[in-house]
Amino acid sequence: MIAALIARDLGRGLRAAGLPVAFFLIAATLFPFAVGPDARVLAKTGAGMLWLAALLAALLPIDRLVAPDAEAGVLDQLATRGIADEVVAAARIASHWLGFGPPLMLAALPGAALFGLDGAVLGRLEASLAIGTPALAALGVTVAALTVGLRQASALAGLVMLPLAVPLLIFGAGAADDGGTGAMKLLGATSLLLTFGAPFAAGAALRSLRD
Repeated sequence: MIAALIARDLGRGLRAAGLPVAFFLIAATLFPFAVGPDARVLAKTGAGMLWLAALLAALLPIDRLVAPDAEAGVLDQLATRGIADEVVAAARIASHWLGFGPPLMLAALPGAALFGLDGAVLGRLEASLAIGTPALAALGVTVAALTVGLRQASALAGLVMLPLAVPLLIFGAGAADDGGTGAMKLLGATSLLLTFGAPFAAGAALRSLRD
């Protein structure tokens, strides 16, 4: 059942993955125009800018992560079948990351070229995205579950998620710098905490919808 949930949500996520990736690439293209043509400045700020673009791109699919199933009664049907809300949330997080994280990591390749990042920095950037994007997916599903059914839920979800994702942004950008081993470890610890804690928080939020 969990595999079926992941496959179902993944298919829907892949169909909509083009928008976050397009936003990421557009943001990565605009940043060099704002910073200027100085290659040293671009190389120094590139990893942080790409992480910021990834964070902003993660906000786009929030309104479709939980709300459509809540409105269609799918969540109630899953609950009546005895499937725990935490399991549903975990499956949603896994499918969201599979449809969001790897495409974003691929899009970071041309993004890094725009900033002139060398191979070593690019490798650390990709590693930080691989570690941090599961936490972004977990935050997205949790915030979507917390705000579903509220007025202007999309805008509210963005306001809630951005402060929570600041540690990921700081450690993710720092991990791409030279000697960023400490930041990479902190990113891993933060991502692990958010990823494994999110199903319980999101499950509680989903359960409250039926109360």
